[in-house]
Amino acid sequence: MNIAFFSSQKYEVSFFQHSVSKHNGITIDYFQQALNEQTAVLASGYDAVCVFVNDSVNKAVLAQLAKLQVATVLLRCAGFNNVDLAAAKQHHIKVLRVPAYSPEAVAEHAIALMLTLSRKTHKAYNRVREDNFDLNGLLGFNLHHKTVGIIGCGKIGTALTHILNGFGAQILVCDPEAQTGHYRITDLDTLLRQSDIISLHCPLNEQTHHLINDAAFNKMKTGVMLINTSRGALLNSKACIKALKSEKLGYLGLDVYEQESELFFKNHSDDINQDDIFSRLVSFKNVLITGHQGFFTQEALTVIANTTLQNALDVAHDKPLANQVL
Repeated sequence: MNIAFFSSQKYEVSFFQHSVSKHNGITIDYFQQALNEQTAVLASGYDAVCVFVNDSVNKAVLAQLAKLQVATVLLRCAGFNNVDLAAAKQHHIKVLRVPAYSPEAVAEHAIALMLTLSRKTHKAYNRVREDNFDLNGLLGFNLHHKTVGIIGCGKIGTALTHILNGFGAQILVCDPEAQTGHYRITDLDTLLRQSDIISLHCPLNEQTHHLINDAAFNKMKTGVMLINTSRGALLNSKACIKALKSEKLGYLGLDVYEQESELFFKNHSDDINQDDIFSRLVSFKNVLITGHQGFFTQEALTVIANTTLQNALDVAHDKPLANQVL
């Protein structure tokens, strides 16, 4: 199987090449370009494309891939909201994903955002580098005994509950498919009203798009902390700015952003940021944003590479497709 690998980053290549070296019959060509309607032609002559979260696998792209006789889309991520599944089915294109690379990686990053915001370690780091040891303005709060609401309790949400139990937090979970555990399963309204901290871990679909909007913020406690390491469009960014300005939202930690495809995974340090909403968000002193790095651990990248290539081998050898979305 010959694979066209889109949106490639230097950090990925070594992991995938190491995994490829263990399998005969697979070749990968790496393209820095994202997959979209303009770049789909690069897939000519390949059996499959390998894509990430911000590649566009819409109806038009899939039509082009079908004409080029590309029969497989390999997602090197868990989410598949960027793929038009109906169009893929129409063109008989298989879609496979990596359903679980390292749930602990994302859960631990969510905790890192919580602790950094609550204890202001990012601000303390900068102060100490300037020989400023004043503690004023750095007052934080304990996670112990705080009520943390988790929206979505799949593998990542479950991993987060295990960590939070160690902190002695009171955990609320909203997920219709949640299993019983060391937490209380409840409805969304109750979770929004009772939580001191809310962390999003649900997939993005029609039902969850802008799940956190003006109405949701109105139900939350004043000064609530909101963490999103899932998908950017779960959060209405304009509503978030309003909540920050009114101080309803006391802390915001984001590893994802609704319009991140134009920003993340690239160096824009010499550019003028044209995204006014993002610029407004980062201007708040109680906002912490990382560039979609929740998955970014050695363990996770190893699993992503191995699972993606195993998916390719399963297709090539007509084996059962355990990780098939479509």
